[in-house]
Amino acid sequence: MTELRGPVRIVGTGLIGTSIGLALARLGVVVELVDGNADNALMAERIGAGARRVDIAPQLVVVAVPPDHVGAVIAEQLAQTESAVVTDAASVKSKPLADARRLTGDLSRYVGSHPMAGSERNGPLAGRADLFDGATWAITPHETSDPEAVDLVRRLAEAAGARTVEMSVEDHDLGVARVSHLPHLMSALAAGTLADAPLSHLELSGQGVRDVTRIAAGDPALWTQIVSANSTALSGLLEQIRGELDRLLVALGKEEAGDELTAILGQGVSGAVRVPGKHGTPHIDLVTVLVTIPDRPGQLARLFADAAESGANVEDLRIDHSPGRPVGEVELAVKPASVDQLVDVLTERGWVVHR
Repeated sequence: MTELRGPVRIVGTGLIGTSIGLALARLGVVVELVDGNADNALMAERIGAGARRVDIAPQLVVVAVPPDHVGAVIAEQLAQTESAVVTDAASVKSKPLADARRLTGDLSRYVGSHPMAGSERNGPLAGRADLFDGATWAITPHETSDPEAVDLVRRLAEAAGARTVEMSVEDHDLGVARVSHLPHLMSALAAGTLADAPLSHLELSGQGVRDVTRIAAGDPALWTQIVSANSTALSGLLEQIRGELDRLLVALGKEEAGDELTAILGQGVSGAVRVPGKHGTPHIDLVTVLVTIPDRPGQLARLFADAAESGANVEDLRIDHSPGRPVGEVELAVKPASVDQLVDVLTERGWVVHR
């Protein structure tokens, strides 16, 4: 098994590149930082993601630049290094591979990869050493990828804290279109209807609209590159969505639309329960316990301490602020067997609790 010993050169010190550098640096791996934006590289260096100058040839190069430039930088790094394995962190794999093929002949040292982690924030200051802990990292070798190169990229992902899954370039792009790119577009469309909405409508906003529109806040320029690069896979899924929208509109136009609407909504439930739980485990049914919480310093800490005392493991949580009221609601999601003990302890300690 190929050992990741370094140095690792990271080309591009945005969120992903800087986070990879921070993750490797905590293990003592020597990291070289390269970026056309000198300020970004300097900032990544200052927060401990690596050094801008390393005098040893890299064992591995990670290309973490905007999608439109990935293929060219892959070809450039293969030409600049004699033996280094080159990978990239782009969220689309077909276009970088095709671009690199046009620019260079031997791609045996190149293996595509994609860490499935990120944030609406960007730039080196958004970088986190633990960004990939427990995340999925897709590895997408092509037909001429050297097996040892594939193994080294796997070692990189595991060193960063991720769990790996290997798949073809085509399967990866369809997969991310389904679970990442399409949801972003749907979120953007939903959020777009709010741009010129009356203020009186926006005052009715609750946690539901926040959940649906949260990811729409991503950088439009970056997401234009991402969805354009994956247009083939996305087009097929959007055609499917268009068919479902037509079906929904027809149902809404009927006086007796109950059965059809129920079927459409039921299909949504069927899909939602297939989304894996935390750490990639199978979906489990959880029960939500609602706790009313005063909007004062220290209340969240007190609630979490009391929940911990109950012995119940909080699998997930959500905070909803009540507009115009000095309170909010915290939704604690726990396994059914833990509900009674959690409710009993929180009630005993003065919390207003609703199942």
